[in-house]
Amino acid sequence: MILVLALVTATFSPAQPTVGDPITITFSEPVTIQPSPAYDVISQQGSRVVVRTFVPKPFVIQGITIPVRSVLKKNDDLKPAPLTPPRASPYPRAPFLAIAIAALCAVATWLLAWLLSRRRIRAVEPPIPASERYRRAVLALRQNPRHAHRWAALADATRAYLAESRAGLSSDLTTTELVPRLPEHDHVVAEILRQGDMEKFSREGAPLRDFDEVVERALELAS
Repeated sequence: MILVLALVTATFSPAQPTVGDPITITFSEPVTIQPSPAYDVISQQGSRVVVRTFVPKPFVIQGITIPVRSVLKKNDDLKPAPLTPPRASPYPRAPFLAIAIAALCAVATWLLAWLLSRRRIRAVEPPIPASERYRRAVLALRQNPRHAHRWAALADATRAYLAESRAGLSSDLTTTELVPRLPEHDHVVAEILRQGDMEKFSREGAPLRDFDEVVERALELAS
């Protein structure tokens, strides 16, 4: 009787496995591997088997010797390696930069709003009434005795005020046309207009009159 021994050949990887590594064994033909205390069967499919072991010594599977190395160094005293202190991370600048930019934007927005509000306030300022403008013009003439044509300037200011404050008294009217349209009590207006005409058109100029006294009566027109 002739006995024929079938040799089963196989390859495995990794070539030098260490404790806990999955070891893939590829046989030349399909096999069935039974569990063993020497190793754990992770998976098997046909001729391909995956096992692993946590014992740092060779084990035999289907006649194949698998060497297993320890992950520890020779004569390792199993003491943990000393811990190195953590490296300090650089302090982040981005948040502070973002806060600074936000603060500058807020200040710029507030300043713009303030400027716009100031412009809006100026835009809605009420106009100066005609009576107040006339009073300021008359007082300015009284405070400037060196004015070359005070009577003519006073007459022009009076004409402009009457044209604004009273209907039918256009500033284009001549003294001869305007005086008859004045109320009887407005004698000071006729006096101012005639003094202004004399100063502008007469060679002799305006007659001597007390300018301050006439001004006091002219201010009553604006009261």
